[in-house]
Amino acid sequence: MKLGKKLLMAFAVVLLLALILFFVALPPLFDRNTNQVVAPAPVSVSDAARELHAKLWIADLHCDALLWNRDLLQRNGHGHVDVPRLLEGNVALQAFTIVSKVPWGLNFERNPSDSDAITLLAVAQRWPVRAWFSLLERALYQSEKLQRFAARSQGRLVWIRSKRDLVEYDVRRESDPEITAGFLGVEGAQVLEGEPANVRVLFDAGVRMMAPTHFFDTEVGGSAHGMEKGGLTELGRRVIQEMEGLGMLVDLAHASPRTIDDVLALATRPVVVSHTGVKGTCDNTRNLSDAHVRGIAATGGVIGIAFFPTAVCGDDVAAIVRAMRYTADLVGAKHVALGSDWDGAVTTPFDAAGLAQLTQGLLDAGFTPDEIRLIMGENVKRVLLATLP
Repeated sequence: MKLGKKLLMAFAVVLLLALILFFVALPPLFDRNTNQVVAPAPVSVSDAARELHAKLWIADLHCDALLWNRDLLQRNGHGHVDVPRLLEGNVALQAFTIVSKVPWGLNFERNPSDSDAITLLAVAQRWPVRAWFSLLERALYQSEKLQRFAARSQGRLVWIRSKRDLVEYDVRRESDPEITAGFLGVEGAQVLEGEPANVRVLFDAGVRMMAPTHFFDTEVGGSAHGMEKGGLTELGRRVIQEMEGLGMLVDLAHASPRTIDDVLALATRPVVVSHTGVKGTCDNTRNLSDAHVRGIAATGGVIGIAFFPTAVCGDDVAAIVRAMRYTADLVGAKHVALGSDWDGAVTTPFDAAGLAQLTQGLLDAGFTPDEIRLIMGENVKRVLLATLP
C-alpha cells in the first residue's frame, strides 16, 4: 500500500512538472527559437542613412506578434516587435496580423485543412477557453489584445480603424515622434467559419485587412499551399464584395494563382500583398509572378516584400533589397512596401529596432530618397487613405 502511494505521488509530481513545462516554459521557448534575428540592433549605418531614416514615415504590412504571450509595451529580449523597438526603428504604423490556424507538418507545397497546431499553442498560452475551439473567437481575442495594449500604452500605441484616425494620428506624430500606431489584419478567411456575416463581426472588432487564405484552402478560396489551389468560391466573391464595401483591404498573401486572378477581376479598390517575395528573384510556390505583380499594381495596390529567406532567397538585407529593386523596376517604386512577417516563426536580418539597415541597403542599391520614402511607408499610407472607412 505504501509503495502504491509513493508511486501515485511520484506520478502526480511528474504530471505537475509536465504541466508546468507545457504552460510556462514551452511557449516562450518556441517563440524565442523560431522568431530570431541575424543581426540585432544596434548595427552601424552611415550618417546619410541615419539622417534619412529619421525623417521617414515607416509602415510595415505584416507581423504576428499578437500570437505570442508577450507584453508588447515592454522591450522583450526575443522576437521582432514591441512598442519600444517600433519607436527605436521609427516605425509609424505596424500591421498586426491575426493567425488562427496552422496545419501540422507545415510546408509551402501542399497542406490539408484537417489539422491545427494553433490549438495547442492557445491552450499552452492560457488563452480563453472560447478561443480554443473557435477560429472566429481566436481572431476576436487577438483583437482584444491589441485594444488592451493601446489602452494601457498612455498614448504611445494608437489603434487605427478609420481615415480620420490615421489623419489625426499623422498630425499628432509630427510634433510627437515618440508614438507609434497599429492596425489589424487577418491571415486567412477561415476565421469567418463559413459565415459571410462574420465579415461585419470582424470589422466591428477593428479588423481592416484580411486574406482569403493562409496555408490551406478555405471555404473562401484556394491557397498557394493548399491541396486544390482553386480560385474564389461563390462565398469568396461575396466576402470580397463585403470587405470592399466596408473599407477592408483585401490581402493576397498566400493566395493561389487562381484566387489572385479572381480577386483582381473582381476588385474595385486597391489590393495588397502583405508579405511576399517575387519569382523574378526567388522562384517558388510562395512568390508572385510578374503578371500578378503588374495586376496588383494596376489596382493601385502595393506589394509588401517579406524579410525571411523563403520569400527572398537570402537571410540578409541585400536579398530583401534585390526583391524590392526587381519589383520597382517592373511596376515602379510606388507599388513596393515593407512586409516583414516579423514574429511569424521566421528568422529575419533585423528586428523592428534595426530598420535603418534597410534604409542603408536601399541607398546602396541606388534608390533615391523620394523612392525610399514611398517604399518605407508612404505607399501604405496612400492605400489606407484610399480604402479605410
